[in-house]
Amino acid sequence: MRELSLHIIDIIENSRRAGANLIKLVINEKPVSDNLLTIEISDNGKGISAEKLAQITDPFVTSRTTREVGLGLALFKSAAESCAGKLIIKSTPGEGTDVEANFQYDHLDRAPLGDITTTISNFIAASGDKVDLIYQHYYENNSFDFDTRKIKQELDDLSIQNRQVTVWLREYIQENLAKIRGGEAF
Repeated sequence: MRELSLHIIDIIENSRRAGANLIKLVINEKPVSDNLLTIEISDNGKGISAEKLAQITDPFVTSRTTREVGLGLALFKSAAESCAGKLIIKSTPGEGTDVEANFQYDHLDRAPLGDITTTISNFIAASGDKVDLIYQHYYENNSFDFDTRKIKQELDDLSIQNRQVTVWLREYIQENLAKIRGGEAF
């Protein structure tokens, strides 16, 4: 995949399909201090058995019934490893799954993070009434925290999937990401 945000949407969609009603996404960019980019995605879905977990990055292993291959995690692992990083997956059946990918930040082969604003806002527009999302983004010593549960409290009876709400959320996320990155756009 050309952008890491495409891997992120693939994994959070997997979480949604696994029955998660809470997903946490943490992106930690440390280009100067540690030369590291870390992406962590955790969910409270049905989890993965130990047998399936041992084969989870094999592209010919998938839980989907609509096709016989599952390239998402295999490609994410390859992307991390090609940038002096690694992919770690932990899961407990009945409790959920944690996926963590690390990348050397300045590695020539590291794909750009991509349009994370669209990734988040589109996911909320499609699934926000059923799935809550906690999104934390760190850039060196700056941070942005976003939690759909808090936003839903403010909306009262208005759906978070309402078009006007998702447009506002997109702008809100974009402004705050630019702020933590010193005004730099993605």
